[in-house]
Amino acid sequence: MFNPLTVPFGCVMLYNVVKLKDHVSEEDIQLALGEMCNVVKNTYGDDKGGFIGGQVYKFAGFVSDEGSFASKNQTEDHVAIVTYWQSFDQHEQSHADEVFREKFEALSQYAIETYEIGYQMLWQGEPD
Repeated sequence: MFNPLTVPFGCVMLYNVVKLKDHVSEEDIQLALGEMCNVVKNTYGDDKGGFIGGQVYKFAGFVSDEGSFASKNQTEDHVAIVTYWQSFDQHEQSHADEVFREKFEALSQYAIETYEIGYQMLWQGEPD
């Protein structure tokens, strides 16, 4: 559950932002978030399903002055869900599944907005 990820080159990454309603805390969303992540991991975590791994982050309020410009409108309270997949098609198939949709709906009750955008990997590396 808390093991490091190995992200293979050539995979796709989906970045999902769940902007939280006022006064919603991390504790409020833990169960819904955990159930949704478990469904993805346990149902789609093989070659057929395409799920490689994922991470969930809570916005900490930090915006880098050195690496940002015109970014102040991106600072609403939110959770970022980062997932890695073998393909966009496998991701979309998993998220069209009724079991996933039910769990995502439970999480979205705490949100004012959600969006998920996909990325293709261009580079990865580690220090020597």
